[in-house]
Amino acid sequence: MRILIDADGCPVVDEAIRIAQLNKTACIILCDTSHEFSRDGAKTVTVSKGADSVDFKIVNMLSADDIVITQDYGLAAMCLARRAAVISQNGMIYDEYNIDALLLQRHTAKKIRMAGGHLSGNPKRTKAQDDKFSDALASLIKKRSALE
Repeated sequence: MRILIDADGCPVVDEAIRIAQLNKTACIILCDTSHEFSRDGAKTVTVSKGADSVDFKIVNMLSADDIVITQDYGLAAMCLARRAAVISQNGMIYDEYNIDALLLQRHTAKKIRMAGGHLSGNPKRTKAQDDKFSDALASLIKKRSALE
């Protein structure tokens, strides 16, 4: 089992590495050349800049027992198809029960933006979100470890 982090725009990289180290789990940070990530306790994989280049790298290198951290619903869907566990930066576990609704939500938001509409941005990140993520990731690691 490994933790793969879609690091572009991910606010929980350091916390994910900390939890991975506590659980003796390998951690890989993936980013493109427009972002530089280097953290102790994790391997960094940098791919060429391009639309979805990080996403495709993650999907191509992942195994069914891996955990992926991403806020990208499309990437989450591809990872679920490969039987990986997927968690958001807010601690939401993506699964076969919620991914279709999330993809529809993304599609609807894109249609609104293309029609000239504006959607409000995300509110400032809170400690409660960080805590929920930490608890959910630790729990997910324990569940996945029990399956090995």
